[in-house]
Amino acid sequence: MSVPALRVLVVDDHPLFRYGLAAALAAAPDTEVVGEASGGAVAVSLAATLHPDVVVMDLNMPDLGGVEATRRIVAHDPRVRVLVLTMFDDDDSVFAAMRAGALGYLLKASRPTQILRAVRSVGEGEAIFSPAIAVRLLAYFGTAPRERVEAFPELTARERDVLRLMADGRGNTAIARSLVLSPKTVRNHVSNILRKLHVADRAQAVSRAKQAGLGDDPGHVGTVRP
Repeated sequence: MSVPALRVLVVDDHPLFRYGLAAALAAAPDTEVVGEASGGAVAVSLAATLHPDVVVMDLNMPDLGGVEATRRIVAHDPRVRVLVLTMFDDDDSVFAAMRAGALGYLLKASRPTQILRAVRSVGEGEAIFSPAIAVRLLAYFGTAPRERVEAFPELTARERDVLRLMADGRGNTAIARSLVLSPKTVRNHVSNILRKLHVADRAQAVSRAKQAGLGDDPGHVGTVRP
């Protein structure tokens, strides 16, 4: 029984590069290009309707950047794997993409065979980086301990406290008691968290938080206390 081809969505605002990449992927027997997008907003919409296995994502786009597009796509459907393919190799871009949920990070200077291999690897759930990026990641994590990168940098410290307690299964009343806040203030924080994380409801926010390692109290998982 043959293995189904990987369904790939190609996102890049440069038409020639996008067409060339799509043609190379379409020529491979185990990949199928199901769509193309010239910007992040269209990519988010197409990912929600086409359900690709892999999104090959550029970072620098005019309407919605690749990092935010990646965050929205993965938040909507965590089964979609994102491979960033970009010209940017700076630390800020790499770590922003990883925090957004990208599973791979490759530079556009990579050979076509490397890109195709990366698409296949990411489609199988493996993390993959271009050699230069991989060396720098190893150097970064192999050095003396640094200040820990806080999850969800778009949130304030207080909003992260609220999200952490939400992930522990606490309701608004319990959060208000724990943080010595009014219930109205907690409700405002929860609303801000949902808006900033681009999620529809509390359950999705809690899921994002747990994926990031928040809410480590095992006694509270799966329960909501008032």
